[in-house]
Amino acid sequence: MDTKVQKPNKQTLQGIVVSDKMDKTIVVEITMRKLHPLYKKYVTRSKRIKAHDEQNEAHVGDTVRVIESRPMSREKRWRLAEIVERAK
Repeated sequence: MDTKVQKPNKQTLQGIVVSDKMDKTIVVEITMRKLHPLYKKYVTRSKRIKAHDEQNEAHVGDTVRVIESRPMSREKRWRLAEIVERAK
């Protein structure tokens, strides 16, 4: 039985790793473009989340996909699903 089966009700996000200094934890910056309701211009919004990286395989600059998980600490509620693209 495959252990990496993703349930469809789990949210996934894609972003860039901005810090990997903690042990088994990465900080991922998620950037979104939203249309302003009044001015009809696109505004860039970003947020930083902490994600669990069990093997410490993601590094700064990598594009990663994270998936929702159970709370692992006070701030960690995401885990690394896959590394989409490595930093150059």
